[in-house]
Amino acid sequence: MDGSASAAQRAYQAIRDGILNGVHLAGTMLGEEALATEIGVSRTPVRSALSRLQDEGWIVIYPKRGALVRGLSERAVADLEDARLMLESAGATRAGAGIRDELAGRMRESIAAQREAFQARDVRRFIELTIRFHRAFVEAAGNDILLELNDRLADRQRFLLFSKGDWLLARCDDIIAEHEDLVERLRAGDAAGFTAALRQHLADNYVPPASTGSERGPQTTR
Repeated sequence: MDGSASAAQRAYQAIRDGILNGVHLAGTMLGEEALATEIGVSRTPVRSALSRLQDEGWIVIYPKRGALVRGLSERAVADLEDARLMLESAGATRAGAGIRDELAGRMRESIAAQREAFQARDVRRFIELTIRFHRAFVEAAGNDILLELNDRLADRQRFLLFSKGDWLLARCDDIIAEHEDLVERLRAGDAAGFTAALRQHLADNYVPPASTGSERGPQTTR
């Protein structure tokens, strides 16, 4: 990889991570010069990175103004919720008893780590733990295609969760209780109960806060 390609990739990764991890919130207007200074590259790789991110749907470029970070619309959030429900329910209901028992043990360890992250008010760690927690339900099916589809949704899941970090902290006890309920239903092989509990869990946690809506006005970067 030559220097220009390496710089463009570095700029792309830095800006993309900033969007997904809540550094660049929905409605923020990103400027090429400020990004180039922050990342330590010239404006050319930043321009290339922004073009790539626009193709992926994360931003909208306005010539001579900058790039606006897009939010997730209510429709996009609802679609994500439906897809997650289908994938995780399929995984949990197809798992045999032995896999369910083994998985339940691992997921209880994850819940303990989630509780520690909440107690430390470490939103970033909790979000990464909960993404892996929910991925495990899909893993249980032993279907690589289902897992691939799930992983393609992870960035949208991460973006949504980071957009509501304070809300997650305020609801931490409920989230932990819901995770514990899901694990118990998985272990017991209660397919119908698991699907119903997961549907409610996703509905409770995927309500789009105002900060994810693309209708927000632009905010300039620092």
